[in-house]
Amino acid sequence: MTSKPANPTGTSQLSLLGDRLTTSAAALGRTFDMRFTSSPRGARLARRLAAVRLDAWGLPYGTRPHDDLALIVAELTANAVQHGHVPGRDFHLRLDAAPDGRMVRVQVTDTRAERLPRRPAPTAPAQGLAGLDEGNRGLLLVSRLAARWDWHPRADGPGKTVWAEYVLGAAALP
Repeated sequence: MTSKPANPTGTSQLSLLGDRLTTSAAALGRTFDMRFTSSPRGARLARRLAAVRLDAWGLPYGTRPHDDLALIVAELTANAVQHGHVPGRDFHLRLDAAPDGRMVRVQVTDTRAERLPRRPAPTAPAQGLAGLDEGNRGLLLVSRLAARWDWHPRADGPGKTVWAEYVLGAAALP
């Protein structure tokens, strides 16, 4: 059985509910929240969808904040796939823009609890990334781009969440 509205041109209750949800989400800030397969393809899709969302939020492609945030997402999702992969389990990406538009928080949650991120050893500015092997550059890049980053145990099961906060400053979201 299908339901047919009395007035085909009238507003449905579903669209009214959607309007309320959109309004309340805008009042609280901007959020992107999605699960991806724990594979290189999933990490690539997460980076691309995050880039699209940042552009939609008012951080256009090719700007430094957009590129920095896309790189942070790429590194954290790649780490979730490489170091946090558990067969049959996804990783979770969440982007939160502060209501004032001055900060974006990137969170990536995986299901592997025993492989914890290590803080990169400090390197001399002149040395840069040259002294590191290819496997240790991701979190060093994140630590240089983000104002803060850390990790905590996953609240709703085994695993961990690695997060980074990027301050937009003058490029605040509209």
